[in-house]
Amino acid sequence: MTAPGLILFDVNETLSDMSPMGAAFAAEGLAPHQVKEWFAGVLRDGFAAAAAGGSAAFAEIARDGAVRLLEAGGAADASASAERIMEAMHGLDVHPDVAPGVEALASVAELATLSNGAASVADGLLRRAGLRERFAALLSVEDAPAWKPSRVAYAFAADALSRQPGEMLLVAVHPWDIHGACRAGLRTAWINRGGATYPAYFAQPELQTSDLPSLADQLAPRP
Repeated sequence: MTAPGLILFDVNETLSDMSPMGAAFAAEGLAPHQVKEWFAGVLRDGFAAAAAGGSAAFAEIARDGAVRLLEAGGAADASASAERIMEAMHGLDVHPDVAPGVEALASVAELATLSNGAASVADGLLRRAGLRERFAALLSVEDAPAWKPSRVAYAFAADALSRQPGEMLLVAVHPWDIHGACRAGLRTAWINRGGATYPAYFAQPELQTSDLPSLADQLAPRP
């Protein structure tokens, strides 16, 4: 397995552990399982805006979606509750496998991130984990023509990082992100922490692993 020149990480759910969001929802009178509904709605609406030729900030869509969920649930002050949910989102930590995996992968290739969220969120996440210095760049589609999985988002990253698409390996937990990166000419690695089945209708990842240290083992040079 030839190591890539640069490893490009998705951020939301790939690096960040969103499990504490259930408690944040419960504290505002929502059911913990509604986190999945909310997050899926954020992605859906961001993708729709991109497909229609426009764009909206991840935080804007996420906050608005939270307000509407809270209003439907009868919250007394949906705006204030939504702000607390967003604060929880911006204070997440990384998955347990991320720190050892990033440390190992930093010896394999240059590292960067490409998120549909703000670069400042990725910066805070990685600083809390003590990993910020391992990343050469933190990129956001807020500076690109469209959200991932649009091909132009990955082209933006290649230009910003002065790399050819084929030199980069996109690491993500989302099959839609893997599919978009494949179509844009990037190599791909799917992190499957939950033992899910990859969708048959998407381009298949080059690599599949259960965690980041396992990915580092696959990419490490052999004697």
